Amino acid sequence: MEIAAFIGIFLVLILALFLLTVKTKYKLGNRLFAFFLIGNAVDACKFLIHHIPENFISLEVFRWSIVYLVPALFYLYVLSVCFSDFRLKTKHLLHAIPFVAYNLYLMSGIYFENTAMKLHFIKTMNQMPITHFFQFLFELLFQVYFIASFLVIRKSRTVYLENYTNPNVSVINALYKITILYYLLHFLVLLRWLVTFTIGLGEVRAWIVTLDGFAFLFCTCWYLFTALNNPEFFRGVNSHLKPITEVVPKQKPNLIVAEEKNKQIEFLKDFMVEKEPFLDSLLTIQNLSEQVKMPVKDLSTLINLYMDKHFFDFVNEYRIEKAKEILKDPLQKELTILEILYQVGFNSKSSFSTSFKKYTGTTPTDFRKNPN
Repeated sequence: MEIAAFIGIFLVLILALFLLTVKTKYKLGNRLFAFFLIGNAVDACKFLIHHIPENFISLEVFRWSIVYLVPALFYLYVLSVCFSDFRLKTKHLLHAIPFVAYNLYLMSGIYFENTAMKLHFIKTMNQMPITHFFQFLFELLFQVYFIASFLVIRKSRTVYLENYTNPNVSVINALYKITILYYLLHFLVLLRWLVTFTIGLGEVRAWIVTLDGFAFLFCTCWYLFTALNNPEFFRGVNSHLKPITEVVPKQKPNLIVAEEKNKQIEFLKDFMVEKEPFLDSLLTIQNLSEQVKMPVKDLSTLINLYMDKHFFDFVNEYRIEKAKEILKDPLQKELTILEILYQVGFNSKSSFSTSFKKYTGTTPTDFRKNPN
């Protein structure tokens, strides 16, 4: 377990150092994730510490307080990834209140006391109600930040699909997985606490601690794997954008409204076929609204509510149809799949392959061999 923990801490610190020093436009997100990783590494030092030298008691106790920053750092990291216009503000310092409060609590019994008083305080603190309060507070904060992170990811994914094409959905899914993995790792911590309070120190707790140590190493390797496979997270959405269902109230079915919407839908479909705006890989719903001379809100309502499609799916259907035409054309058989996907508006081979299989049930290569 100690070897696994040591390797995990080493890898985490290497990844954090890379995130803090690499030159990229995603500096804020990288730094927040780096501090989140460092916080986890500091917490994981518990697997390597078996005896606290008297001169380092205060430092060790301060290390305990770092966990009160970790969930908040992860939540801020999720915000920085999901929203392109996210910036740290003075109000975000409020997230550090539990960390400060816990250190104020430790100040009275640790930081300004002699060694004998420090040791006595540590020995009796688990029987103090205020210690139980802070343990409960940490668990409450973790659950709140975890739920908040999931809600942010879900909202940003919805907004992205309603307003943009070519989002790297695989990266959104990776963020989901990182969040889930982080929660599962915390579940072991929660399980250890429950065993300690119910059964006490013993073999069961020792096995849970060992499993916790190996899980930390596994999570570290997963973070590295994700970073290697997704060197750039998707371009975040504007935080002021909202899902169309929150912006437009549901309207009762009306014959006149239905006829008007059907005309607009037919016009939009004809425009997509004749002008082929979907060939632009950077097409957004704002761009298309300017081309069809329709307010963004009306266009978004038309596609997302009346056509019951995300803007992402709506545009990609036309891209796939165009790709199918090229793949069927014997005069263009020399074009590679990569050349075709760029030609029809995709900017990622994985995104093209996923979308193509979704709409046709087969891969681009197999479709070229056996066009239907």
